[in-house]
Amino acid sequence: MLQFKSVTKQDGAKLRKYYKTCGYGLCEYSVGTKLMWRSTLHPAWAETAGCLVVRNCINGRIVFDYPVPGPEGDEDAALEAIESCCMEQGIPPVISVVPECKAARLLARYPYVRVSDVRTWRDYVYYREDLQLFAGRRYSGQRNHINKFRSKWPDAEFRPLSTGDQAAIETFWAEYEAEFPKGDNAKARDELKLAQGMLRMVDKPWFVSGGMFDGERLIALSLAEKCADTLIIHIEKALYSYTGVYPTLVQAFADAFGTGCRWINREDDAADRGLRTSKLQYGPAKLAPKYCFEPQNELFSHVKVLPVLKTERLVLSALEERDIPAYNALVLDGDRNRWWGYDDVGGLGAPVEERSFFEVAQRDFENRQAANFAVRLDGALIGEAVLYRFDCRGGAELGCRIDGAYAGHGYGTEAFAAVADWALYQVHLSRVVAKCFRENQASYKMLSSCMRKSGEDETFYYFEKLV
Repeated sequence: MLQFKSVTKQDGAKLRKYYKTCGYGLCEYSVGTKLMWRSTLHPAWAETAGCLVVRNCINGRIVFDYPVPGPEGDEDAALEAIESCCMEQGIPPVISVVPECKAARLLARYPYVRVSDVRTWRDYVYYREDLQLFAGRRYSGQRNHINKFRSKWPDAEFRPLSTGDQAAIETFWAEYEAEFPKGDNAKARDELKLAQGMLRMVDKPWFVSGGMFDGERLIALSLAEKCADTLIIHIEKALYSYTGVYPTLVQAFADAFGTGCRWINREDDAADRGLRTSKLQYGPAKLAPKYCFEPQNELFSHVKVLPVLKTERLVLSALEERDIPAYNALVLDGDRNRWWGYDDVGGLGAPVEERSFFEVAQRDFENRQAANFAVRLDGALIGEAVLYRFDCRGGAELGCRIDGAYAGHGYGTEAFAAVADWALYQVHLSRVVAKCFRENQASYKMLSSCMRKSGEDETFYYFEKLV
Protein backbone atom coordinates (compact mmCIF):
# COMPACT_ATOMS: atom_id res chain seq x y z
CA MET A 1 0.00 0.00 0.00
CA LEU A 2 1.33 3.42 -0.93
CA GLN A 3 2.20 5.63 2.03
CA PHE A 4 1.69 9.27 1.08
CA LYS A 5 3.18 12.31 2.74
CA SER A 6 1.98 15.87 2.15
CA VAL A 7 4.42 17.95 0.11
CA THR A 8 6.36 20.54 2.13
CA LYS A 9 9.43 22.66 1.49
CA GLN A 10 11.45 20.07 3.40
CA ASP A 11 10.59 17.51 0.69
CA GLY A 12 11.98 19.64 -2.14
CA ALA A 13 15.29 17.80 -2.44
CA LYS A 14 13.59 14.38 -2.54
CA LEU A 15 11.13 15.46 -5.21
CA ARG A 16 13.88 17.18 -7.14
CA LYS A 17 15.75 13.86 -7.33
CA TYR A 18 13.07 12.77 -9.81
CA TYR A 19 12.08 16.05 -11.42
CA LYS A 20 15.56 17.21 -12.40
CA THR A 21 15.79 14.48 -15.04
CA CYS A 22 12.06 14.27 -15.85
CA GLY A 23 11.54 14.79 -19.56
CA TYR A 24 7.77 15.24 -19.52
CA GLY A 25 8.17 18.98 -20.09
CA LEU A 26 5.03 19.98 -18.17
CA CYS A 27 5.02 22.47 -15.32
CA GLU A 28 3.24 20.06 -12.93
CA TYR A 29 6.33 17.85 -12.91
CA SER A 30 8.40 20.29 -10.91
CA VAL A 31 9.08 21.23 -7.30
CA GLY A 32 7.99 24.81 -7.91
CA THR A 33 4.47 23.96 -9.05
CA LYS A 34 3.96 21.52 -6.19
CA LEU A 35 5.03 24.11 -3.62
CA MET A 36 3.41 27.17 -5.15
CA TRP A 37 0.01 25.55 -5.66
CA ARG A 38 -0.14 23.42 -2.51
CA SER A 39 -3.36 25.03 -1.32
CA THR A 40 -5.08 24.16 -4.62
CA LEU A 41 -3.55 20.78 -5.50
CA HIS A 42 -3.05 19.44 -1.96
CA PRO A 43 -0.21 17.25 -3.30
CA ALA A 44 1.14 14.26 -1.40
CA TRP A 45 3.98 12.03 -2.52
CA ALA A 46 5.21 8.47 -2.17
CA GLU A 47 7.97 6.35 -3.66
CA THR A 48 7.40 2.90 -5.12
CA ALA A 49 9.14 0.69 -7.70
CA GLY A 50 11.84 3.34 -8.12
CA CYS A 51 9.26 5.97 -9.09
CA LEU A 52 7.80 9.13 -7.61
CA VAL A 53 4.01 8.96 -7.29
CA VAL A 54 2.11 12.18 -6.55
CA ARG A 55 -1.51 12.19 -5.42
CA ASN A 56 -3.48 15.44 -5.66
CA CYS A 57 -6.85 16.33 -4.18
CA ILE A 58 -8.51 18.99 -6.33
CA ASN A 59 -11.95 20.20 -5.24
CA GLY A 60 -12.33 17.03 -3.21
CA ARG A 61 -11.42 14.71 -6.10
CA ILE A 62 -8.38 12.43 -5.96
CA VAL A 63 -6.21 12.40 -9.09
CA PHE A 64 -2.66 11.18 -9.66
CA ASP A 65 0.23 12.52 -11.68
CA TYR A 66 1.78 10.05 -14.10
CA PRO A 67 4.62 8.27 -12.23
CA VAL A 68 8.08 9.80 -12.60
CA PRO A 69 10.71 7.06 -12.78
CA GLY A 70 14.20 7.23 -11.34
CA PRO A 71 17.14 5.49 -13.06
CA GLU A 72 15.78 2.00 -12.28
CA GLY A 73 12.12 2.97 -12.07
CA ASP A 74 9.33 0.63 -13.19
CA GLU A 75 6.42 2.75 -14.44
CA ASP A 76 4.07 -0.23 -14.85
CA ALA A 77 4.67 -1.33 -11.26
CA ALA A 78 4.03 2.23 -10.05
CA LEU A 79 0.77 2.37 -12.03
CA GLU A 80 -0.26 -0.96 -10.50
CA ALA A 81 0.41 0.51 -7.05
CA ILE A 82 -1.84 3.47 -7.87
CA GLU A 83 -4.57 1.13 -9.14
CA SER A 84 -4.34 -1.07 -6.03
CA CYS A 85 -4.51 1.98 -3.77
CA CYS A 86 -7.64 3.18 -5.58
CA MET A 87 -9.30 -0.24 -5.43
CA GLU A 88 -8.80 -0.32 -1.66
CA GLN A 89 -10.47 3.10 -1.40
CA GLY A 90 -13.22 2.32 -3.88
CA ILE A 91 -12.29 5.20 -6.21
CA PRO A 92 -11.30 5.23 -9.90
CA PRO A 93 -7.57 5.52 -10.69
CA VAL A 94 -7.64 8.89 -12.44
CA ILE A 95 -4.27 9.78 -13.97
CA SER A 96 -4.16 13.49 -14.69
CA VAL A 97 -1.78 15.89 -16.48
CA VAL A 98 -0.47 12.98 -18.55
CA PRO A 99 2.25 14.12 -20.98
CA GLU A 100 1.78 13.37 -24.65
CA CYS A 101 4.68 10.92 -24.63
CA LYS A 102 2.82 8.66 -22.14
CA ALA A 103 -0.70 8.85 -23.59
CA ALA A 104 -0.34 5.83 -25.89
CA ARG A 105 0.91 3.73 -22.98
CA LEU A 106 -2.24 4.44 -20.96
CA LEU A 107 -4.53 3.94 -23.95
CA ALA A 108 -3.05 0.46 -24.33
CA ARG A 109 -3.35 -0.17 -20.57
CA TYR A 110 -7.03 0.68 -20.06
CA PRO A 111 -9.65 -1.02 -22.29
CA TYR A 112 -12.33 1.50 -21.31
CA VAL A 113 -11.19 5.02 -20.53
CA ARG A 114 -12.45 8.58 -20.86
CA VAL A 115 -9.73 10.97 -22.02
CA SER A 116 -9.90 14.76 -21.87
CA ASP A 117 -7.47 17.49 -22.88
CA VAL A 118 -8.65 20.86 -21.59
CA ARG A 119 -7.31 23.82 -23.58
CA THR A 120 -6.93 25.95 -20.45
CA TRP A 121 -4.47 23.47 -18.91
CA ARG A 122 -2.05 23.45 -21.84
CA ASP A 123 1.42 24.82 -21.22
CA TYR A 124 3.01 27.33 -23.60
CA VAL A 125 6.31 25.80 -24.68
CA TYR A 126 8.88 27.73 -26.71
CA TYR A 127 12.18 26.93 -28.35
CA ARG A 128 14.86 28.29 -26.08
CA GLU A 129 16.70 30.06 -28.90
CA ASP A 130 13.49 31.83 -30.00
CA LEU A 131 13.16 33.59 -26.65
CA GLN A 132 16.90 34.04 -26.33
CA LEU A 133 17.35 35.74 -29.73
CA PHE A 134 13.91 36.95 -30.86
CA ALA A 135 15.21 36.50 -34.39
CA GLY A 136 13.14 36.79 -37.53
CA ARG A 137 10.22 38.81 -38.77
CA ARG A 138 7.65 37.32 -36.42
CA TYR A 139 9.53 38.72 -33.42
CA SER A 140 9.86 42.27 -34.76
CA GLY A 141 7.34 43.51 -32.19
CA GLN A 142 9.33 42.09 -29.27
CA ARG A 143 12.57 43.55 -30.65
CA ASN A 144 10.95 46.97 -31.00
CA HIS A 145 9.78 46.86 -27.38
CA ILE A 146 13.24 45.84 -26.21
CA ASN A 147 14.89 48.63 -28.23
CA LYS A 148 12.53 51.21 -26.72
CA PHE A 149 13.26 49.91 -23.24
CA ARG A 150 17.02 50.02 -23.83
CA SER A 151 16.89 53.53 -25.27
CA LYS A 152 14.95 54.85 -22.27
CA TRP A 153 16.85 52.93 -19.59
CA PRO A 154 20.26 52.26 -21.13
CA ASP A 155 21.89 51.38 -17.81
CA ALA A 156 19.34 48.72 -16.82
CA GLU A 157 20.97 45.34 -16.32
CA PHE A 158 19.96 41.77 -15.61
CA ARG A 159 21.63 39.70 -12.92
CA PRO A 160 20.88 36.59 -10.82
CA LEU A 161 19.02 37.07 -7.56
CA SER A 162 20.26 35.80 -4.20
CA THR A 163 19.26 36.00 -0.55
CA GLY A 164 21.16 39.30 -0.41
CA ASP A 165 18.50 40.81 -2.68
CA GLN A 166 15.56 40.17 -0.35
CA ALA A 167 15.20 43.84 0.55
CA ALA A 168 15.09 44.79 -3.13
CA ILE A 169 12.58 42.00 -3.77
CA GLU A 170 10.27 43.20 -0.99
CA THR A 171 10.46 46.76 -2.31
CA PHE A 172 9.65 45.45 -5.78
CA TRP A 173 6.50 43.71 -4.50
CA ALA A 174 5.32 46.89 -2.80
CA GLU A 175 5.78 48.87 -6.02
CA TYR A 176 4.24 46.10 -8.12
CA GLU A 177 1.10 46.00 -5.95
CA ALA A 178 0.79 49.79 -6.18
CA GLU A 179 0.41 49.59 -9.96
CA PHE A 180 -1.12 46.08 -10.13
CA PRO A 181 -3.77 46.22 -12.89
CA LYS A 182 -5.81 43.32 -11.48
CA GLY A 183 -6.15 44.47 -7.90
CA ASP A 184 -9.89 43.79 -7.90
CA ASN A 185 -9.43 40.21 -9.14
CA ALA A 186 -9.38 37.82 -6.17
CA LYS A 187 -7.79 35.01 -8.20
CA ALA A 188 -5.00 37.29 -9.40
CA ARG A 189 -4.39 38.61 -5.87
CA ASP A 190 -4.10 35.05 -4.55
CA GLU A 191 -1.63 34.17 -7.30
CA LEU A 192 0.41 37.25 -6.42
CA LYS A 193 0.67 36.17 -2.77
CA LEU A 194 1.83 32.73 -3.87
CA ALA A 195 4.46 34.29 -6.13
CA GLN A 196 5.71 36.45 -3.27
CA GLY A 197 6.11 33.33 -1.14
CA MET A 198 8.10 31.59 -3.87
CA LEU A 199 10.56 34.48 -4.15
CA ARG A 200 11.53 33.88 -0.54
CA MET A 201 13.14 30.65 -1.76
CA VAL A 202 15.72 32.11 -4.13
CA ASP A 203 18.40 30.34 -2.10
CA LYS A 204 17.04 26.88 -2.87
CA PRO A 205 19.24 24.92 -5.28
CA TRP A 206 16.18 23.69 -7.17
CA PHE A 207 15.52 27.14 -8.61
CA VAL A 208 17.25 29.73 -10.77
CA SER A 209 16.13 33.33 -10.45
CA GLY A 210 17.11 36.68 -11.84
CA GLY A 211 15.99 40.27 -12.05
CA MET A 212 16.27 43.39 -14.14
CA PHE A 213 17.70 46.34 -12.20
CA ASP A 214 17.47 50.05 -12.94
CA GLY A 215 20.40 51.09 -10.79
CA GLU A 216 19.59 49.58 -7.38
CA ARG A 217 15.90 49.40 -8.13
CA LEU A 218 14.55 45.96 -9.01
CA ILE A 219 12.02 46.45 -11.81
CA ALA A 220 11.38 42.86 -13.00
CA LEU A 221 12.06 39.36 -11.74
CA SER A 222 11.66 35.74 -12.72
CA LEU A 223 12.09 32.36 -11.04
CA ALA A 224 12.40 29.05 -12.87
CA GLU A 225 13.43 25.41 -12.57
CA LYS A 226 15.37 23.18 -14.94
CA CYS A 227 13.79 19.78 -15.55
CA ALA A 228 15.78 17.71 -18.06
CA ASP A 229 15.87 19.80 -21.27
CA THR A 230 13.10 22.20 -20.22
CA LEU A 231 13.41 25.47 -18.30
CA ILE A 232 10.07 25.90 -16.51
CA ILE A 233 9.24 29.53 -15.68
CA HIS A 234 7.25 29.63 -12.44
CA ILE A 235 7.26 33.39 -11.78
CA GLU A 236 7.54 36.30 -14.22
CA LYS A 237 6.66 39.78 -12.95
CA ALA A 238 7.62 43.33 -13.93
CA LEU A 239 6.66 46.92 -13.17
CA TYR A 240 4.19 48.02 -15.85
CA SER A 241 5.53 51.56 -15.74
CA TYR A 242 8.72 50.32 -17.43
CA THR A 243 7.53 49.97 -21.03
CA GLY A 244 9.14 47.02 -22.80
CA VAL A 245 10.56 45.45 -19.65
CA TYR A 246 8.68 42.14 -20.07
CA PRO A 247 10.22 41.04 -23.38
CA THR A 248 13.57 42.39 -22.14
CA LEU A 249 13.29 40.19 -19.04
CA VAL A 250 12.20 37.15 -21.06
CA GLN A 251 15.17 37.46 -23.40
CA ALA A 252 17.71 38.15 -20.65
CA PHE A 253 16.45 35.26 -18.52
CA ALA A 254 16.59 32.80 -21.43
CA ASP A 255 20.11 33.97 -22.23
CA ALA A 256 21.29 33.67 -18.61
CA PHE A 257 19.71 30.35 -17.66
CA GLY A 258 18.73 28.57 -20.87
CA THR A 259 22.06 26.84 -21.48
CA GLY A 260 21.56 23.11 -21.94
CA CYS A 261 17.81 23.47 -22.45
CA ARG A 262 15.92 22.96 -25.68
CA TRP A 263 12.59 24.22 -24.38
CA ILE A 264 11.25 27.02 -22.22
CA ASN A 265 7.88 26.35 -20.58
CA ARG A 266 6.01 29.49 -19.52
CA GLU A 267 3.14 27.44 -18.04
CA ASP A 268 -0.60 27.73 -18.80
CA ASP A 269 -2.71 30.85 -19.15
CA ALA A 270 -5.21 30.08 -16.33
CA ALA A 271 -8.02 31.00 -18.77
CA ASP A 272 -6.97 34.65 -18.52
CA ARG A 273 -7.68 36.41 -21.83
CA GLY A 274 -4.86 38.94 -21.49
CA LEU A 275 -2.34 36.32 -20.45
CA ARG A 276 -3.36 34.10 -23.35
CA THR A 277 -2.87 36.93 -25.84
CA SER A 278 0.54 37.76 -24.38
CA LYS A 279 1.79 34.18 -24.40
CA LEU A 280 0.66 33.62 -27.97
CA GLN A 281 2.48 36.77 -29.10
CA TYR A 282 5.77 35.18 -28.06
CA GLY A 283 5.29 32.45 -30.68
CA PRO A 284 5.09 29.15 -28.79
CA ALA A 285 6.49 26.11 -30.55
CA LYS A 286 3.61 24.08 -29.12
CA LEU A 287 0.78 24.15 -26.63
CA ALA A 288 1.69 21.06 -24.65
CA PRO A 289 -1.38 18.89 -23.94
CA LYS A 290 -2.12 17.52 -20.49
CA TYR A 291 -4.36 14.50 -20.84
CA CYS A 292 -6.62 13.32 -18.05
CA PHE A 293 -7.28 9.57 -18.14
CA GLU A 294 -10.35 8.36 -16.28
CA PRO A 295 -10.44 4.55 -16.54
CA GLN A 296 -13.87 2.93 -16.44
CA ASN A 297 -14.72 -0.63 -15.47
CA GLU A 298 -16.70 -2.85 -17.79
CA LEU A 299 -19.93 -2.60 -15.77
CA PHE A 300 -20.33 1.01 -16.93
CA SER A 301 -20.21 0.04 -20.58
CA HIS A 302 -22.01 -3.31 -20.67
CA VAL A 303 -24.34 -3.70 -17.71
CA LYS A 304 -27.38 -1.46 -17.30
CA VAL A 305 -29.26 -3.89 -15.05
CA LEU A 306 -28.22 -7.18 -13.49
CA PRO A 307 -29.39 -10.08 -15.66
CA VAL A 308 -31.01 -13.32 -14.55
CA LEU A 309 -28.57 -16.24 -14.80
CA LYS A 310 -29.89 -19.79 -14.77
CA THR A 311 -27.99 -23.00 -14.07
CA GLU A 312 -29.20 -26.58 -13.80
CA ARG A 313 -30.52 -26.02 -10.27
CA LEU A 314 -30.17 -22.33 -9.46
CA VAL A 315 -31.33 -18.89 -10.50
CA LEU A 316 -29.06 -15.91 -9.91
CA SER A 317 -30.56 -12.42 -9.98
CA ALA A 318 -30.46 -9.02 -8.33
CA LEU A 319 -31.24 -8.72 -4.62
CA GLU A 320 -34.84 -7.74 -3.88
CA GLU A 321 -36.67 -6.29 -0.89
CA ARG A 322 -38.08 -9.71 -0.04
CA ASP A 323 -34.52 -11.03 0.32
CA ILE A 324 -33.58 -8.72 3.19
CA PRO A 325 -34.19 -11.13 6.13
CA ALA A 326 -32.38 -14.04 4.46
CA TYR A 327 -29.60 -11.75 3.20
CA ASN A 328 -29.04 -10.29 6.68
CA ALA A 329 -28.83 -13.80 8.14
CA LEU A 330 -26.24 -14.73 5.49
CA VAL A 331 -24.12 -11.63 6.09
CA LEU A 332 -24.28 -11.87 9.89
CA ASP A 333 -23.38 -15.57 10.11
CA GLY A 334 -20.03 -15.11 11.84
CA ASP A 335 -19.07 -18.78 11.71
CA ARG A 336 -19.49 -19.03 7.94
CA ASN A 337 -18.08 -15.58 7.22
CA ARG A 338 -14.75 -16.14 8.91
CA TRP A 339 -13.70 -17.33 5.42
CA TRP A 340 -15.36 -14.46 3.57
CA GLY A 341 -12.37 -12.13 3.87
CA TYR A 342 -14.37 -8.93 4.35
CA ASP A 343 -15.91 -7.42 7.46
CA ASP A 344 -19.40 -6.44 6.27
CA VAL A 345 -20.32 -4.93 9.62
CA GLY A 346 -17.11 -2.93 9.99
CA GLY A 347 -17.37 -1.80 6.39
CA LEU A 348 -20.65 -0.03 7.09
CA GLY A 349 -19.03 2.59 9.27
CA ALA A 350 -22.40 2.98 11.01
CA PRO A 351 -24.76 0.96 13.21
CA VAL A 352 -26.37 -2.06 11.53
CA GLU A 353 -29.98 -1.48 10.50
CA GLU A 354 -32.41 -3.79 8.75
CA ARG A 355 -31.72 -2.42 5.28
CA SER A 356 -28.01 -1.64 5.73
CA PHE A 357 -26.47 -4.51 3.76
CA PHE A 358 -29.15 -4.47 1.08
CA GLU A 359 -28.59 -0.75 0.49
CA VAL A 360 -24.81 -1.19 0.33
CA ALA A 361 -25.26 -3.79 -2.42
CA GLN A 362 -27.65 -1.47 -4.29
CA ARG A 363 -25.32 1.49 -3.97
CA ASP A 364 -22.29 -0.50 -5.11
CA PHE A 365 -24.11 -1.50 -8.28
CA GLU A 366 -25.45 2.00 -8.91
CA ASN A 367 -21.85 3.23 -8.74
CA ARG A 368 -20.76 0.23 -10.80
CA GLN A 369 -18.30 -0.84 -8.13
CA ALA A 370 -19.76 -4.33 -7.72
CA ALA A 371 -22.44 -6.70 -8.97
CA ASN A 372 -24.14 -8.67 -6.19
CA PHE A 373 -26.18 -11.70 -7.31
CA ALA A 374 -28.66 -13.43 -5.04
CA VAL A 375 -28.22 -17.20 -5.39
CA ARG A 376 -31.70 -18.75 -5.36
CA LEU A 377 -32.91 -22.31 -4.98
CA ASP A 378 -36.62 -22.75 -5.65
CA GLY A 379 -36.99 -18.97 -5.30
CA ALA A 380 -35.35 -18.71 -1.87
CA LEU A 381 -32.07 -16.85 -1.30
CA ILE A 382 -29.41 -19.36 -0.21
CA GLY A 383 -26.28 -17.31 -0.89
CA GLU A 384 -24.67 -14.59 -2.97
CA ALA A 385 -22.02 -14.23 -5.64
CA VAL A 386 -20.24 -10.88 -5.90
CA LEU A 387 -18.14 -9.56 -8.77
CA TYR A 388 -16.06 -6.65 -7.43
CA ARG A 389 -12.59 -5.08 -7.27
CA PHE A 390 -12.55 -4.10 -10.93
CA ASP A 391 -8.98 -3.17 -11.86
CA CYS A 392 -10.01 -1.14 -14.96
CA ARG A 393 -7.63 -3.30 -16.98
CA GLY A 394 -10.05 -6.07 -17.86
CA GLY A 395 -9.99 -7.89 -14.53
CA ALA A 396 -12.24 -8.27 -11.50
CA GLU A 397 -12.48 -10.49 -8.42
CA LEU A 398 -15.30 -12.95 -7.76
CA GLY A 399 -16.49 -14.19 -4.38
CA CYS A 400 -19.27 -16.57 -3.41
CA ARG A 401 -20.82 -17.63 -0.10
CA ILE A 402 -23.60 -20.13 0.57
CA ASP A 403 -25.81 -20.42 3.64
CA GLY A 404 -24.53 -23.17 5.96
CA ALA A 405 -27.81 -25.10 5.69
CA TYR A 406 -27.15 -25.60 1.96
CA ALA A 407 -23.41 -26.31 2.09
CA GLY A 408 -21.92 -29.45 0.63
CA HIS A 409 -24.23 -29.80 -2.37
CA GLY A 410 -22.12 -28.01 -5.00
CA TYR A 411 -24.32 -24.92 -5.12
CA GLY A 412 -21.32 -22.63 -4.61
CA THR A 413 -19.45 -24.17 -7.53
CA GLU A 414 -22.51 -23.90 -9.76
CA ALA A 415 -23.17 -20.26 -8.88
CA PHE A 416 -19.50 -19.30 -9.07
CA ALA A 417 -19.05 -20.81 -12.54
CA ALA A 418 -22.19 -19.10 -13.84
CA VAL A 419 -21.10 -15.62 -12.74
CA ALA A 420 -17.54 -16.18 -13.96
CA ASP A 421 -18.80 -17.10 -17.43
CA TRP A 422 -21.15 -14.09 -17.45
CA ALA A 423 -18.26 -11.81 -16.46
CA LEU A 424 -15.96 -13.09 -19.19
CA TYR A 425 -18.43 -13.38 -22.07
CA GLN A 426 -21.14 -10.80 -21.33
CA VAL A 427 -19.32 -8.15 -19.30
CA HIS A 428 -16.31 -8.71 -21.58
CA LEU A 429 -13.67 -9.02 -18.89
CA SER A 430 -10.47 -10.73 -19.90
CA ARG A 431 -9.69 -12.12 -16.44
CA VAL A 432 -11.63 -13.16 -13.34
CA VAL A 433 -9.64 -13.81 -10.17
CA ALA A 434 -10.51 -15.32 -6.80
CA LYS A 435 -8.77 -16.32 -3.59
CA CYS A 436 -9.41 -18.45 -0.54
CA PHE A 437 -7.78 -18.85 2.85
CA ARG A 438 -5.30 -21.71 2.95
CA GLU A 439 -7.28 -23.35 5.75
CA ASN A 440 -10.53 -23.30 3.76
CA GLN A 441 -10.35 -26.63 1.99
CA ALA A 442 -13.96 -26.50 0.79
CA SER A 443 -13.34 -23.23 -1.10
CA TYR A 444 -10.02 -24.54 -2.39
CA LYS A 445 -11.78 -27.57 -3.84
CA MET A 446 -14.52 -25.42 -5.36
CA LEU A 447 -12.13 -22.94 -6.98
CA SER A 448 -9.86 -25.69 -8.25
CA SER A 449 -12.81 -27.25 -10.07
CA CYS A 450 -13.57 -24.17 -12.19
CA MET A 451 -10.43 -21.99 -12.19
CA ARG A 452 -6.67 -22.27 -12.58
CA LYS A 453 -4.44 -21.82 -9.55
CA SER A 454 -2.21 -18.79 -10.11
CA GLY A 455 -0.22 -18.49 -6.89
CA GLU A 456 -0.18 -18.57 -3.12
CA ASP A 457 1.22 -16.77 -0.10
CA GLU A 458 1.16 -17.30 3.65
CA THR A 459 -2.55 -16.45 3.82
CA PHE A 460 -4.26 -17.23 0.52
CA TYR A 461 -4.39 -19.47 -2.51
CA TYR A 462 -5.01 -17.45 -5.69
CA PHE A 463 -6.94 -18.51 -8.79
CA GLU A 464 -7.83 -17.05 -12.15
CA LYS A 465 -9.97 -17.75 -15.18
CA LEU A 466 -9.12 -16.21 -18.53
CA VAL A 467 -11.10 -15.76 -21.73
